[in-house]
Amino acid sequence: MKILADLHISPETVLFLKSLGHDTVRVNEVMPPTSSDKEIVQAAITSNRVVLTQDLDFSEIIALSGKTKPSLISLRLSSSRIEHVNSILDKILPMVENDIMTGAIISVEDERVRIRKLPF
Repeated sequence: MKILADLHISPETVLFLKSLGHDTVRVNEVMPPTSSDKEIVQAAITSNRVVLTQDLDFSEIIALSGKTKPSLISLRLSSSRIEHVNSILDKILPMVENDIMTGAIISVEDERVRIRKLPF
């Protein structure tokens, strides 16, 4: 899976995702760290990557676009501890991979994963 991690995602989580075999880059590696959310969404479309974030603004931007890309993984976890985030991602990524490939917004909570197919 090709992932574009927002700045709220730890570099350690990016390394963890790479260790799982995911082609993962952090926003600041491929564009200015001051890029807007809309610019990040466009970069994800251009590079065929899924956006991984803890920022809730991305859901609205992607939903209102009317498009099937990019997919979004929105983390809404009780803890931002790296170990917790990595554990949840390790568990859910294999479960949602097909949905991500066809276009979806994936909302990840501690005990629940919601999948909404794109476009809305």
